[in-house]
Amino acid sequence: MKKIVLVISLGFLLISCGGSFQSFYNNHKADMGATSFQVPNFMKAVLSNISPEVKHAIGNISDFKYIKFEKIDVLRRQNLIAEMSAVTKSGFTDIFRKNESDNTRIISVRELGAVVTDVIIFNSTETETTAYYLQGNFDPDKIKSFTDEATFNNFSNDLMQSYQTNITPSFNPQN
Repeated sequence: MKKIVLVISLGFLLISCGGSFQSFYNNHKADMGATSFQVPNFMKAVLSNISPEVKHAIGNISDFKYIKFEKIDVLRRQNLIAEMSAVTKSGFTDIFRKNESDNTRIISVRELGAVVTDVIIFNSTETETTAYYLQGNFDPDKIKSFTDEATFNNFSNDLMQSYQTNITPSFNPQN
């Protein structure tokens, strides 16, 4: 009973306080089972080398953060979903939200006129939860295309593959 009251209290606290993606990221990047990265300013050139497919899908990126949680229990998954909902309530507009027991997907944006400037793409299944934060200038129609599950999965795979390929250091001068 005490756990339920604690979880509910924590949920209300998180929702009432709102937050930012940076806070969410900082709070969870050291969690066990989490994989995360962000692109610092000195590595912005890496973003310009993203595959043409990914670049076409999203446009120009000036900030990029990613976090993935694997092997999480139901309670932790619910807390992550509640935290992300609090983040997206603070100045973002949901363009897509799917809440089901086995899959929650949120695509939320911040706009400046007719241009999307910030995007949060959050996907939580029973086996893993992932969240992307992108800042830049994006085509709203391309962002809306992520509501399709296959498009979202292909984007995630391409983006991760491009990023990992571009940051893998080579200590062999012949490579």
